[in-house]
Amino acid sequence: MSTLVVVDAANVVGSVPDGWWRDRRGAAERLRDSLVGYAQEGLPGLPGPVELVLVVEGAARGVASVPGVRVESAPGSGDDHIVEVAAGAAGRRCLVVTADRELRRRVAEVGAECAGPRTVRP
Repeated sequence: MSTLVVVDAANVVGSVPDGWWRDRRGAAERLRDSLVGYAQEGLPGLPGPVELVLVVEGAARGVASVPGVRVESAPGSGDDHIVEVAAGAAGRRCLVVTADRELRRRVAEVGAECAGPRTVRP
């Protein structure tokens, strides 16, 4: 069973000051597209294939999934939805990509590992 990799879109997009605040949806779409290659190749220290889930919220809701990256629009808090997705990974390895300290604590409580945004945005 492949590792589940859950990406906190708001946190990862916000880690690079490239004007993302002018077009949050477009920034989430660019991040989604940049993740596609990781589905088969894997991430540093995590060989592929992996199952990639990009969690979006707010103005980025409604971004479509593409082959290799499933996009989930959080109905409320993105952090709460990420915790739910990680908790649902029972029995398989789960890696959450975020720099948010509180979210890292919460997903660790449900058994997920964490990595920072540079894992997917070198």
